[in-house]
Amino acid sequence: MEIPPALLQFAGSLAAIVALAALAWWLKLGAPRRLESEADARREASDADDSFEPVEIALDHDGRAALLRDAAGRILLLRQHGAHFAGRVLTPAAHARIDGEALVVDTAEKRYGGVRLELDDPSLWVQHIESIKSH
Repeated sequence: MEIPPALLQFAGSLAAIVALAALAWWLKLGAPRRLESEADARREASDADDSFEPVEIALDHDGRAALLRDAAGRILLLRQHGAHFAGRVLTPAAHARIDGEALVVDTAEKRYGGVRLELDDPSLWVQHIESIKSH
């Protein structure tokens, strides 16, 4: 019985993909990171915008996101993006609302989207975000 070359090529490609996926899993590549402390949030904020120096930080309880405010009243939102964090300085177009115990922030950016954060004082951050509309 002769095996068609296309089937051999498919089987070889499939085996290579499975081997690479197993290697990535074994090396723990791509595992989601967490913001464990304010120092972590400061480091990620610096990576997102090296001129941003936070004076107030609120970490999501699960470490998936954070809000940071600088002395000028600018607010930087950090959220998980794959195995990294993406940050955006909120514009006056951003909106925030409380949903149960969580704060929901809509950045008004299609590509960045919205974020749900479990914070200790979400109402304070709603006020901060609404205050950027007047700057």
